[in-house]
Amino acid sequence: MPQYNDLFELSVEDMNLIEEAMRHVIASRSKADADETDDVREAREEFVRKAHALLGRLHDQKIFYRPRTGAYVSG
Repeated sequence: MPQYNDLFELSVEDMNLIEEAMRHVIASRSKADADETDDVREAREEFVRKAHALLGRLHDQKIFYRPRTGAYVSG
């Protein structure tokens, strides 16, 4: 049985691209059709919830830091 690779080598640009693509997918899937059934709506909402959770997990893996010297300017 094959094993999963648990070591990923992604650059900051790669992560930004993944996050941007996820936001576009979420935006397109968030739009409801006028004639969608309850099952389709529930599946769509479940997908959007899972996609938001994935974005949250990606965000939680980022390392934010404050410079040790000098004034900290946020934003």
